[in-house]
Amino acid sequence: MAKVGSKDTTPEMVVRRMLHAMGYRFRLHRRDLPGTPDIVLPRLGKAVFVHGCFWHGHSGCRLGRLPKSRLEYWGPKIAANRERDARKAAALRRAGWSVATVWECETRRRERLAARLQRFLTERAVAGTAAR
Repeated sequence: MAKVGSKDTTPEMVVRRMLHAMGYRFRLHRRDLPGTPDIVLPRLGKAVFVHGCFWHGHSGCRLGRLPKSRLEYWGPKIAANRERDARKAAALRRAGWSVATVWECETRRRERLAARLQRFLTERAVAGTAAR
């Protein structure tokens, strides 16, 4: 597991290339924000997490299924990851950021993902957000 990377993953690169092609410019892995979002668009007040379906426990996804062996290890580990993800997204929202999560399986349907990202990035920010 030490070899599993958390940055520059294939799904993350798909999303980054897509956003760049759409004309958006962004910052990567802002460590000063809760959860270190994968992609941050400061001028828009938007943060995007790109999650692997297995590691972050994507429910209802065939890639997010738990393994059949060592459930006593994997069950709590994936549950803790899901809980942490929810906590960090909530902290970002409290700080005035709009947050989206892109799942690994969503990167396979590029047109649908592009439309979803465009909707997310063009929706109006929540009133009262501070400048970044």
